[in-house]
Amino acid sequence: MAQLVIGPLLRHADAASATIWVETTEPCAVTVLAGETRSEERTFTVHGHHYAVVDAALPEVTPPGGTPYRVELDGEVVWPPPGMPPTVVRPLTALRRLVFGTCRTSVPHDGPYVLTHGVDVLRAHSLRLMESGELPDLLVMLGDQVYADELSPDMKDFVAARRSDGPEEVVDFEEYAELYRRAWSDPPVRWLMATVPTLMMFDDHDIRDDWNTSAAWRERMAGVPWWRRRIVSGLGAYYVYQHLGNLTAEERGADPVLAALRAGDDGAALDAFAARADAEPASVRWSYRRDIGSNRVIMLDSRCGRVLTPGARRIMDDDERAWLEESATGDVDHLIVGSSLPVLLPTGIHHVESWNEAVCDGAWGRRAARWAERLRQLVDLEHWAAFRGSFEHLARLLTGVASGERGRPPATVLLLSGDVHYSYLASVRPKRGRRDGRGRIHQIVCSPIRNPLSRTLRLANVVASFAVAGPLGSLLARAARLPRPPIRWRLAAGPWFQNALATVDLTPDTATVTWRTHDAELGAIRLP
Repeated sequence: MAQLVIGPLLRHADAASATIWVETTEPCAVTVLAGETRSEERTFTVHGHHYAVVDAALPEVTPPGGTPYRVELDGEVVWPPPGMPPTVVRPLTALRRLVFGTCRTSVPHDGPYVLTHGVDVLRAHSLRLMESGELPDLLVMLGDQVYADELSPDMKDFVAARRSDGPEEVVDFEEYAELYRRAWSDPPVRWLMATVPTLMMFDDHDIRDDWNTSAAWRERMAGVPWWRRRIVSGLGAYYVYQHLGNLTAEERGADPVLAALRAGDDGAALDAFAARADAEPASVRWSYRRDIGSNRVIMLDSRCGRVLTPGARRIMDDDERAWLEESATGDVDHLIVGSSLPVLLPTGIHHVESWNEAVCDGAWGRRAARWAERLRQLVDLEHWAAFRGSFEHLARLLTGVASGERGRPPATVLLLSGDVHYSYLASVRPKRGRRDGRGRIHQIVCSPIRNPLSRTLRLANVVASFAVAGPLGSLLARAARLPRPPIRWRLAAGPWFQNALATVDLTPDTATVTWRTHDAELGAIRLP
């Protein structure tokens, strides 16, 4: 009899339906029963693994706490398991509270791992919600959902049992499937992801550390014998485990790759798609937007779609840039932009990264360019600031939204990010004597969920980012004759280095952000 391997995951939701994603042990019919409604899909197969994406119709009347749902495989009820609180579906017609975070390693929760990795804040948050029942409207996972290049001892054993060669990293689809299983199988986390709609976006560790840092990085990785299998498997696994659930039913219905898989293709079409997405990033757009009530959420790919040509580096190609300009408008209460990489770094680090890009592109000659490229990869100088043209375009675009040039100005423009392994708030400062809306723009960073820096690295980050980088960055920017950024910003809260999740509470006129560890509140700020 078929059983669940992963899931159910509650993914895209709207006023009339909720997307339920599952992986099963064998091909079967997957049925979701929500109240009196019944929705069914057959599984499709990818490299021997079986999946279904079911768009469950919601009842016309929803109880205050949501409609409990069940999952059947070939007519046998497999969810919810005995003893677990009900998992529910609710119409997503307003966005009052979202929870987000990044960077979560999947290791056991016993003593030794708590000492090295800290408490899993996503798990702790799930346990609190099981007791309180106060569900957020949305969970946003902004990168490094899995670490394909930093494996737990158990995952290393799994890899070693399959092959004796290659790296102690994930290489093929089978190993990615096991990595996701371990990440999403803990019972409290499984309950949370079955109960709260989730939006996802990748970052580098979902594929590999420093993914697409530069053209030189890509050239170096192209010479690694196992890399092509890794990038094809990684993007293919992201498509199946994360991307499909981000899509609306209409978008999935128009997807030729999913159509091929449902028609019986065992993964060849997916592999071809993934290879093309890596070789020709403009062939696919991983970014997406969702209007939820009176708020808009834009999720940006800041990794796969990069243009890495020296002298013309960009986070987004021309087509995606045009799509972003179309999407980033006013006439909403809050505009929320998710980017795994922070747009607003501590200002000193921002200047260092912009200087490094200029030197890589030849501002100080060829020899300095080679040295700067090594530095870029060594210390991860690859955020928005290191793609200065893209940073300036986004800064001007969001300033236009905040000032009312692109429709009624929203109460806030919120940038959600992670990656850097500390949390903070950065706020854009209005120009002196002007009320141009810039004070509405805020960068909220929450990282990590579970992958803290050591005390030594915390101290090094504090010194480098906040003591050394400030004066050094300004000096280097002037030495490279870089223009000043089109906006000014300041660090308004943080940094905090603990494992954490951030909660954003929204009213039509305000936003309040709260960072929490597993047992304490780090800070709470009302915006704007």
